[in-house]
Amino acid sequence: MTGGNSVIYPIACQPVPDYTLCLFIPAMKETLLPYLICPACAGELTLHAGERAGREVITGELTCALCLAAWPIRHGIPRFVEAGQVSEEKQATAKNFGEQWLVFDHVSAHHEEQFKDWIAPVTPEFVRGSTVIEAGCGKGRHTRAIAEWGARDIIGVDLSAAVEAAYQNTRDLENAHIIQADIYRLPLKPVFDYGFSVGVLHHLPDPRAGFDSLVKSLKPGGAVSAWVYGRENNGWIVHLVNPLREHFTSKLPMRVLYVLSYVPTLMLYLMARLIYAPLANTKLSRRLFYADYIGYIARFPFREIHNIVHDHLTAPTAFYISRADFADWFTAASAREVVIAWHNQNSWRGFGYVGVESPVEAGAKAGYGR
Repeated sequence: MTGGNSVIYPIACQPVPDYTLCLFIPAMKETLLPYLICPACAGELTLHAGERAGREVITGELTCALCLAAWPIRHGIPRFVEAGQVSEEKQATAKNFGEQWLVFDHVSAHHEEQFKDWIAPVTPEFVRGSTVIEAGCGKGRHTRAIAEWGARDIIGVDLSAAVEAAYQNTRDLENAHIIQADIYRLPLKPVFDYGFSVGVLHHLPDPRAGFDSLVKSLKPGGAVSAWVYGRENNGWIVHLVNPLREHFTSKLPMRVLYVLSYVPTLMLYLMARLIYAPLANTKLSRRLFYADYIGYIARFPFREIHNIVHDHLTAPTAFYISRADFADWFTAASAREVVIAWHNQNSWRGFGYVGVESPVEAGAKAGYGR
């Protein structure tokens, strides 16, 4: 059975009344290897394949020629996570989000439009033919979008068990790859044209360090995007929701929080559909609380709003970042042509070229576009 240009190898098929249920072998594509380095010493890695499916690797090991570190490949996913290397805070965050994305593992049409809003001014044309890294891929919905937009290769990285869902959501795409690794210690060569992180950095113990690590994986002149929670207009969340999340809801078992979050989800869904959506194009809409954001999500299905509510209640750590602090990230990275925009009056999105001159500046010097 084929999906795109890659081959998916069935290992068991069980007939049932109306359809056939098949299980598939997950496999790492060998085209991922040239991008990888040892996260411990940046040495070159050698593949020792165990089980294969054609040129794809199901199990095996990646070993470093310099420090002799070894990194396993399990279920087709390279695993660069060492015991003791990840703080308890990050482990707790990874655990909660990993469980969440394994439940809310759907990828829907509205996800792509939402993604475009978060990374604007980046467009599908911008990433076509480029090498791309996603820092914090979750269930892989953005990884899939970038691959379908025509990136040469997109590598989605996540610390959590969400990599299993991300793999399932992207395995049919030849140019999509998933690895399990810490954002602070990315096992990637600095060769990428574009890197982005959406909704992840503000959940790290040190958001700016995560951004800096992503930038270091880009080649000179590469571009970077980030979307983070804003400090402005979110004082009510910082003072009311954050303490509740930190001390109570983030500590609940996944199944309990899943059911519990139905109550605020239903309230938000009815309010969005019955009040905010009908008043969206009237003067009264500006008088509504959190009008831009709730009006924006009013078109989403119930399951997506449930995902949003659950997301806000499950994270042990969440920072709300001011525009000034966010802009400092780009300044410290010597970014050029920086664009920072207010999104739904409650979050910031940023874009810029890092390292040396941007393609636009280089083209202007060469006389292009005149």
